[in-house]
Amino acid sequence: MADDNPSILSHVSLGTNDFDRAVAFYDRVLATIGCRRMLEHPGAVAYGKHFPEFWVQTPIDGQPAACANGVHVGFMAPSKSAVNAFHAEALAAGAADDGPPGDRPEYGEPYYGCFVRDPDGHKIEAHSWDMALAKKLGMA
Repeated sequence: MADDNPSILSHVSLGTNDFDRAVAFYDRVLATIGCRRMLEHPGAVAYGKHFPEFWVQTPIDGQPAACANGVHVGFMAPSKSAVNAFHAEALAAGAADDGPPGDRPEYGEPYYGCFVRDPDGHKIEAHSWDMALAKKLGMA
């Protein structure tokens, strides 16, 4: 039942100009936070834990994929160690560092995360949210 899903989003799609490279990258990186391939279509692969939430694909209109300024995709990680693993695996798989793992109190005291640029230049993030601390602070 859709009402049981805590997410407010159905899915997010990022375009790529090198499909095989992008899929290999996301296969490695998303595994660090417990995601797996859920669906595959020609030129598109969907990842998730319970349903296809994140897609990487060649643009349907046949035009080159481009990054949007000010746009990034944030992935939930189950722990700080998973954020660290996400960052390390992303760099090993060809991403550029855009903010190493760490606390960022400006995003809320319970936040711990990192940022990278995938091989196509898209900004992606992994973060964990300390629910016990959030409850203590009245944020949950």
